[in-house]
Amino acid sequence: MASIAFIGLGIMGKHMAGHLAAAGHTVYGVDRNPDAIAAVAQRGVLPAASIAEAVAKADVAITMVPDSPQVEEVLTGGLLEGARPGLLYIDMSTIRPDVAVSVAERCAAAGVRALDAPVSGGEAGAENAKLSIMVGGDPAVFAEAQPILDVMGGTVVHVGPAGAGQTVKAANQLMVGGIYELMAESLAFLEAFGVDTEAAFRVLNGGLAHTRIMELKGEAMRTRSFAPGFRIDLHHKDMGIITAAAREAGVVIPVGALVAQLMQSARQNGDGGLDHSALFRGVLRLNGRDL
Repeated sequence: MASIAFIGLGIMGKHMAGHLAAAGHTVYGVDRNPDAIAAVAQRGVLPAASIAEAVAKADVAITMVPDSPQVEEVLTGGLLEGARPGLLYIDMSTIRPDVAVSVAERCAAAGVRALDAPVSGGEAGAENAKLSIMVGGDPAVFAEAQPILDVMGGTVVHVGPAGAGQTVKAANQLMVGGIYELMAESLAFLEAFGVDTEAAFRVLNGGLAHTRIMELKGEAMRTRSFAPGFRIDLHHKDMGIITAAAREAGVVIPVGALVAQLMQSARQNGDGGLDHSALFRGVLRLNGRDL
């Protein structure tokens, strides 16, 4: 059993930290929101007043924060200064691949062993400990971290050196965004013809059009239920990572660029706090339909 500092107890992190505590690890929780800390305390996560306090007690530190700047803030806000020699640091946020490489280099210089381990699966995956976790970094460090990652994930795979996890996550978000948009357009098409959409989605899920996204989110999209499991604001951020990285690598992603614009449009229309399945609202707007 490890002593773990878990930093970031939001929609995903609260479940992940809870699973680690339930598995018998000693987990110290850190979040800017006192209510988030109080909520996970009911699941056995111990409160910590600061990053430095949590890390000083930890063998392992995990971050689950929104973006690259927040990861940088954690590093300079107590993690590197307070880390015990040999600390294992796992960043499970979704950030830019180049930042993940820089984080690994800075950690190595401070005697901290770092992995980038972003996740896919949304709140349902976090709640059910079925996340897909793609890990970049030293294979030997990954082998040490895997028992901890297995507590939170159903699929845990080492995908390459530092930054590789974030690169695979970017590809994941590119595919997910495109599938959401096509599912939304398909639903608008079906509704325009008065088709029984519940029946239509059921049969589509039994054929080649089947996707995990339709399986998990089809009913919510049909009923216009967009409580966030993963917010459009965050997927918009991810699409920015993807388009910037693709441009830097000279990779042409025309559909991805379009999806990025549709995410931006959703935010501009006030949908940033909704689930990313709310791309459907953008399709409805384009068709002059009621939301």
